[in-house]
Amino acid sequence: MTADVLRVARVLHGTTAEGPGVRSAIWFQGCSIQCAGCINPHLFSSAGGSDMNVSDIVLAAVEGGVEGLTLIGGEPFDQPAAGAELARMAQEQGLGVIAFSGYQYETLLHRDQDTELFLGAIDLVVDGPYQAWNQETDRALVGSTNQRFIHISDRYSSYRPEISANRVDIRVLPDGSIDVAGFLDTSNLNDLMEATGTKRKARRTMTG
Repeated sequence: MTADVLRVARVLHGTTAEGPGVRSAIWFQGCSIQCAGCINPHLFSSAGGSDMNVSDIVLAAVEGGVEGLTLIGGEPFDQPAAGAELARMAQEQGLGVIAFSGYQYETLLHRDQDTELFLGAIDLVVDGPYQAWNQETDRALVGSTNQRFIHISDRYSSYRPEISANRVDIRVLPDGSIDVAGFLDTSNLNDLMEATGTKRKARRTMTG
């Protein structure tokens, strides 16, 4: 796959549930880490999802008037060349870039040239594997207490996860299905479907 094509599970423009401000969230398809208890196990296989041109993603984000991109997954750093190109193009358009990774930041440093270029075009990295036994209860956007907010630039230096609230983006699609992003566990999702009378399949791709 070339650097201008990204394997994605989902793209959601105009969400407030995936970081500060109004954002475009891009879920990368495929994950080599595969943390136990991950909320998105359907993104583990690199055979799923679909190919998208990174320029099309950035153009749609710019046209949508978002503040920046949030790159999640799956594992963004399993596609470092395409991820670097996506982040670079986004920053050229004045967009901020936040990336979540199950790898520790120190592991990514100097891993290879594509990864270095990727990191160089990111403003904030949220790093570390999800640990199901080590639940986070105080900070927004992360699922376990080992995960860190590493500011590569000062763009999001004022963001404080310890005083920020998790948000949920819920959209009812024309076919009656529910499209959900953000932090919402399975039991709450089922309650939501019962309350709305929605019996169709809900698509759920979350952070954490």
